[in-house]
Amino acid sequence: MKYTVILIILSITLGAQGEGWKAGAASQIITPEEPVWMAGYGGRKEPAAGKRTDLFAKALLLEDKNGHVGLILTLDLVGMDKGFADRVTEAISKKHSLSREQIAICTSHTHSGPVVAQNLSPLHYLSLGEDEQKKIDAYAEVLLKHITTVTDAAFAAKVPARLQHGSGKCTFAVNRRENKPYETVPEKRTSGLLRGPVDHDVPVLTVRGEDDSLLAILFGYACHATTLSLNEWNGDYPGYAQAELEKAFPGSVALFWAGCGGDQNPLPRKEVSLAEDYGADLAARVGDVINAPMGELEPKLSTHYSLIDAPLKALPGTDAIEKNKTSTNRFEVARANYLQRKIAKEGPLKKSYPYPVGNWIIGNKIDFVFLGGEVVIDYALRLKQERRGTNTWVAGYANDVMAYIPSLRVLKEGGYEGGESNVYYGLPSLWDGTIEEVIISAVPGVPTP
Repeated sequence: MKYTVILIILSITLGAQGEGWKAGAASQIITPEEPVWMAGYGGRKEPAAGKRTDLFAKALLLEDKNGHVGLILTLDLVGMDKGFADRVTEAISKKHSLSREQIAICTSHTHSGPVVAQNLSPLHYLSLGEDEQKKIDAYAEVLLKHITTVTDAAFAAKVPARLQHGSGKCTFAVNRRENKPYETVPEKRTSGLLRGPVDHDVPVLTVRGEDDSLLAILFGYACHATTLSLNEWNGDYPGYAQAELEKAFPGSVALFWAGCGGDQNPLPRKEVSLAEDYGADLAARVGDVINAPMGELEPKLSTHYSLIDAPLKALPGTDAIEKNKTSTNRFEVARANYLQRKIAKEGPLKKSYPYPVGNWIIGNKIDFVFLGGEVVIDYALRLKQERRGTNTWVAGYANDVMAYIPSLRVLKEGGYEGGESNVYYGLPSLWDGTIEEVIISAVPGVPTP
């Protein structure tokens, strides 16, 4: 298999005197050149048939005045599983002497990207033929090289820098559980009748050079990247937003991270023009923040990471798993096979999942929380209320995308985000009712500014 590698390296310089931030940014195309199967939707009948836009891996390296380093990777992917994420972090740690807490992996959750390793294994990997699985495996190896290469480039580009922060608003995300049928959304939006919790904040971090030119833009938004469902590679609205920003600020690298958009959709959808419009809207809102006065971030960085035991409800027995292999639902069959392989390799199923929780404090102001899985909006709203408001940034889809992460409210309500989707990820049961409190309590405390 052949893949094109295009690498952009930005050296970030600042002529200020004394110790301060150092930073490096890099961008690399990760678009498969062969027809690998696409991730995110179970209804697709064939691999990707072409490319509408490229997909990217990007890296932003930050180093504070004490030499403490943090690396943020942003990837135009639906997500990645723990096994592949571990391979990524182990490779980077070995070469650059970083601890796990110093690396944050963020994905855009575009549903127009490739399947990665065993992410959503019962939905894709185990429900496809052996030839398709081999292509998925081969692409994972190429992707790993791309990620380590773009990381190396960010390290090579590291020089003095200046960091600023701000927050804007963008409103195309809609609570998808509370506003069905989707065809009614435009009228409800016009009439002010949209329902359900949302998070329309747009956090922005910028890196500027010695001439005050903008060289790196890190921004987030809480919304599914599901505008499109074509059989073409496409970064969806996050990809268009990044491209718009890099066009508006030549020489910059724009990096997108997905917020807690597990129950948020871009609506209406299904048309490329809509993805372009949403991307342009989001980029414009980021531009509003950049063009307004932004707060300075002092050169201080603290990083934290832990794996916690996220509790599951009662586990199925071996007889129940075997029975599921006769199901008429091919995804139930795939999950049963997945669980049997897991038991054979690792022993009895565990009553919890090793769930990743990260937290960075940037400049003693930005409280950046990294949560795994498809996290619903309640988590972001609660963490902001309990911590630093718009200075608390909450990323979902980070470090490991193992399932939807419902709040207690959503878990009680049920539905797709409440647990029906667990079959596609291979979780053996539903999350326990304590899941929200367990995760929230695991986020480290916030130091006093």
